Amino acid sequence: MPIIPNSAVIIFSMLLMLLTGCTRGTSTCESCHRGIEAASASHPSCTSCHGGNDRVKEKDASHRGMYGRNNPADPETWDKSCGTCHRYQLERVQSNLMQTNTGMIKNIQLTWEGNDPRLFATRQTGTFDGAGRPLQLAGVVELNNLSGELYRKFCSQCHVGSETSNVLAASHGSGCAACHFPYNDQGTYGGNDRTIRGKLPAAASHALAALPGNDVCFRCHNRSGRIALSYQGLYDGNNSLVPTRGGKPGPAMISGGRNVVRIAPDVHHAAGMECIDCHTSRDTMGDGYAYENMYQQTEIACEDCHGSEKSPPRFSVITRENEEPVRESKRYRMQMRPGMEMVLTAKGRPYSNVFVADGNVLLLGKKSGRVFRSKVITGTPEHTIVGHGRLECHACHSRTVVQCYGCHTRYDKTLDGMDFIKKRETPGRFSETEDYRMLYPFPLALNQRGRISPVTPGCQTFVTVVEPDGTLSRNEYVARYKGKPQLRFAPFYSHNTGTRAVGCSECHGNPAFLGFGQHVVEGGTIRGTLICEKSADKPLDGFLTMREGKVKAFSAITRENSRPLDGREVKRTLALNECLVCHDKAADPIYRKRIDYRALDDALHRRLLDGNRSR
Repeated sequence: MPIIPNSAVIIFSMLLMLLTGCTRGTSTCESCHRGIEAASASHPSCTSCHGGNDRVKEKDASHRGMYGRNNPADPETWDKSCGTCHRYQLERVQSNLMQTNTGMIKNIQLTWEGNDPRLFATRQTGTFDGAGRPLQLAGVVELNNLSGELYRKFCSQCHVGSETSNVLAASHGSGCAACHFPYNDQGTYGGNDRTIRGKLPAAASHALAALPGNDVCFRCHNRSGRIALSYQGLYDGNNSLVPTRGGKPGPAMISGGRNVVRIAPDVHHAAGMECIDCHTSRDTMGDGYAYENMYQQTEIACEDCHGSEKSPPRFSVITRENEEPVRESKRYRMQMRPGMEMVLTAKGRPYSNVFVADGNVLLLGKKSGRVFRSKVITGTPEHTIVGHGRLECHACHSRTVVQCYGCHTRYDKTLDGMDFIKKRETPGRFSETEDYRMLYPFPLALNQRGRISPVTPGCQTFVTVVEPDGTLSRNEYVARYKGKPQLRFAPFYSHNTGTRAVGCSECHGNPAFLGFGQHVVEGGTIRGTLICEKSADKPLDGFLTMREGKVKAFSAITRENSRPLDGREVKRTLALNECLVCHDKAADPIYRKRIDYRALDDALHRRLLDGNRSR
């Protein structure tokens, strides 16, 4: 066999590339999309993700059979693209709350129409509930009432099943691409492929982000509870008013024309931790079951890494090379391996980046590779005060809690609005204004776990409906909840945590923390000062009143088993403030046992208290 010179091989290869129309590899896709970034080393083929035909030169023929317009990860086609290789992840995310939004739709229903035994989701689907029972979710397109319209035209823009474009700092793709192909603030492509550079809607780069950064979470979680803002130490003012510092605007403009200023960031953010360093893939992508509320899907808790007052963090040892932490950590800077002691989540599942070594609880930054040591608080005086056993960690350690009071929603049927689920404009457009927003102090109540937690309006909605003829069928309507018209508060974790806790005298001496809102104390009466326009004697920013020593709740705390503090709990909490005058240290022996309030009646305490009162 004759030997072909190297020069001839090179010339032959160049001719072959010219004949096939490809200047890189063997795909005709690259002949047009020159310079486009490779999705990743494990995603070398264009057609395996996008479909189409990469062996023909003509554009229309090449694009024929492609999945989706420009995003094969869209839920309409993700079973043919991402799901062919990532079946495990796809089957989880299909039931994930970020995809179904079942909880959001259900809670809008509760607020606006009352309880509905049916459960709706963004798309009709069959799945399983948290107990493993078969569950059929109806499509929200079938929900022909005001709450269905609100979700489709207002809330659905943030959900990962739908693409959102032309929204500054909030645009994102749909399906898997919502997290794994991040957008820039303008929602345009900014990579090296000249044929699509500057076009929208498109990811900023064609390179896949296996580990999404905080900027990805920010695109959706800067509204409503604003946890992405709070975590990073940002605040967007009140009722579209521009917040300023020293007469100057803040560092950034975000969606809705909102300017943000800086507040104290969450301690984890300040240390350099990203959202995914705490949240597991099961938190964000689901675990295969369909939950009705976010707190049911979230599997992590502060106690996982820091311990509780009585118990240190739990862990289990990796015994096999195919366990979840080993597989998930392949893209981390350090891979987990058999023999490591992995810290367990509140649901008893191992983290993939939190482990015990040399007696320390260590957290590995999934992207950064930095190792953080977690302080374990078990047994410390501040966390073993008798009577504090019901407190959530964030009841004391939240720096701020965003509270939006008086949400006025107007639905105008004389105007058309975009239905993002039906993908067309239909009669009816929503608009919103708010009365008042604050960060601190924040009210406390019992949450669904029977523990004392911050609560925030959820949602405190006054509804106005303009009919097609211009008449008002509802005017500042307050929905009925549990049989009576009442506003609602919901348990909430603001993601703005500090190492320094709220002062003891603030909770025990300021009735605003107990749910009385802004107030004036007059003897045995606590009178609210920010009065609701629908009631002459009820504060808008609270849910309790006290008259002549009698405590009454007038708003609901949503979620099962949740409620405001009752009269006995309120009085005992406020009474302790007298003890704090002298006993102001957590290590004081009196806090190692239940407080005896009758001790204040003995001669010593009467003399001390009379002396303090006379000053």
